[in-house]
Amino acid sequence: MELKNQKRLAAEILKCSTKKIHFDPENLGDIQEAITRADIKSLINQGIISVKKKGYNSRVRARKILRQKRKGSRRGAGSRKGSKYARLGKKEAWMSKIRAQRELLKKLRDREMIEKKTYRDLYLKAKGGFFRNKRHIKLYMEEHKLLKDEKKA
Repeated sequence: MELKNQKRLAAEILKCSTKKIHFDPENLGDIQEAITRADIKSLINQGIISVKKKGYNSRVRARKILRQKRKGSRRGAGSRKGSKYARLGKKEAWMSKIRAQRELLKKLRDREMIEKKTYRDLYLKAKGGFFRNKRHIKLYMEEHKLLKDEKKA
């Protein structure tokens, strides 16, 4: 059953590719008999000839990438657009670091694990950027034996 001409005519009328034309398999006899544009138009109106829906892009890969990003992957040098400080500003980094250090010092002072004089000294050192992080403060206190009672730690 040759339906090339019918498919070509339908594609011209519907303004799409011949690949997108769908014929209803139950009415192939009617389609074969249609030889004029008017015949094809009537079959289109009846719904015997139609256009296949456009296939959409699959989101499977996009979802997979999103899951990886949520886990913290895909953050390597090749994925970075901004400079180091465009991604996390110097001030924001400093604020989070100093707040953590000051919180630690206050906690130690309130638990009376360090004296007020030691607290003030360490506080000013932290303010001056002497300590890299909380661990560095703890190491410094151990090396200089500034902790009163190590059982409370």
